[in-house]
Amino acid sequence: MERKLFRSGIRVAQGFIDPFTDLPRDRPRSLMNAQRTIRRPISCAGIGLHSGNKVTLSLRPAPADSGIRFRRTDLGGLELQATVKHVGGINYATGLTHETVKVDTIEHLMAALVSLGIDNVIVELNSPEVPIMDGSAAPFIYLIQEAGVKTLPVERTFLKVLRPISLTRGDKRIAIYPSDHFKVTYSISFDHPLLRHQERTMRVTEQTFVDEIAPARTFTFLKEVEMLRQQGLALGGSLENAVVIGDTGVLNSALRFEDEFVRHKILDLIGDLALVGHPVIGHVVAHRGGHALHTAFAARVLEESDAWTLVGGNAGAPAEPATAALSVADVEQLVP
Repeated sequence: MERKLFRSGIRVAQGFIDPFTDLPRDRPRSLMNAQRTIRRPISCAGIGLHSGNKVTLSLRPAPADSGIRFRRTDLGGLELQATVKHVGGINYATGLTHETVKVDTIEHLMAALVSLGIDNVIVELNSPEVPIMDGSAAPFIYLIQEAGVKTLPVERTFLKVLRPISLTRGDKRIAIYPSDHFKVTYSISFDHPLLRHQERTMRVTEQTFVDEIAPARTFTFLKEVEMLRQQGLALGGSLENAVVIGDTGVLNSALRFEDEFVRHKILDLIGDLALVGHPVIGHVVAHRGGHALHTAFAARVLEESDAWTLVGGNAGAPAEPATAALSVADVEQLVP
């Protein structure tokens, strides 16, 4: 019943032109695909996974070319752009920081926004952490669809990969290769009988994200929970918002997918890679990654500006000046 609920209870917005469908080799078919924002403000409430604090989140429409911005209402409305150069803390989640403004655990919301084609939106928070909801991106999908989608009179710009880019850190590795659409291959392996190896390849469209990726929940191992809490993390975690893996199986009643764990890794990757600032056209291949590797790779992509080109709306403008973005080394220094 649970999987049926998530598969049939979330709809794809009518009239959406999938920007990653049948792309010719020189230009995306959907270059006339307009930028989008939400139609009306909408709010939800929840708790922060790591802080355990109650938080209210509101999404508000934003003009074309303004991007995804986080606004801290508890700090007088100070704002923070969701870009690689503002990555400011990677500790079992992705965080942003700029001057006195900080926002944590952004990855699930970011994945939902970019996968539903929301280019411009203001995310208001009255606390430093995005609410975890049920540990997946499905509640954010519902929130966005309830707000509605509004097209804007400005063409969307894509980052199209021209040659491979890669990053390796020990036994963790990630790369992106030229492709005619956005595709992810992800593999994970843990020293646990349930997670010896999982691998999945998916072409990411709005429909496949809604049906096959968004419902996948974050997960952790029971033996790590106490360690995390001693570090002041996972204070809001429970079986209601995470899959907890014990020695002999999951403590939750059921999984939503047999390979829910690797699907959630794909979800995290989509949210972290969104920090490059444009929808990506390429095939990402990752093994044993996490937020630190994902965000360092986003920085690497922007550094290697000869490996990609912008196509569409603002094709003549740089995606993000390499000198303004954090370098791979900068991002890695943020990992505790």
